[in-house]
Amino acid sequence: MLRFLIVDSTIQPAELSRLLVNNTAGALVTFEGWVRNHSQGKPVLSLEYEVYEILAQKEGEKILREAHAKFGLCGAVACHRQGHLAIGDIAVWVGATAEHRGAAFAGARYIIDAIKERLPIWKKEYYWGEPPRWVLCQKAKPLFRQFHKNAIARQPCGDTP
Repeated sequence: MLRFLIVDSTIQPAELSRLLVNNTAGALVTFEGWVRNHSQGKPVLSLEYEVYEILAQKEGEKILREAHAKFGLCGAVACHRQGHLAIGDIAVWVGATAEHRGAAFAGARYIIDAIKERLPIWKKEYYWGEPPRWVLCQKAKPLFRQFHKNAIARQPCGDTP
């Protein structure tokens, strides 16, 4: 089972883990990325994720196929939220199964690193006493442009540190 999901509602880790049940697997490794209450020394109220869904879905599925082939995974599921998230919400979840724990750990690490590096998912942070700001999303711009040369005029990342 290889499945990449983009969701508007709360991520349910138990449900996602159940998708990976497989009698050939000896290990399941999961990763949860949570919304924290600070970033770069500033107190954060909440986050907002904007996703270019067509490209994110295509690239997310590609990442899972790569991890499957590279690490011999039995299965992998990744799920990323979009929209407005509160402190403590799960923003991204990754699960990888393999015959042995080393491959499951390596596969899960590969998947989360590739998602953060390659997917066109933009993050906006809402702060106490300051205007919100789009952050850490420059890496997705080249991929976005490559995929869609006539991209929409509005690109949310202009003030990335």
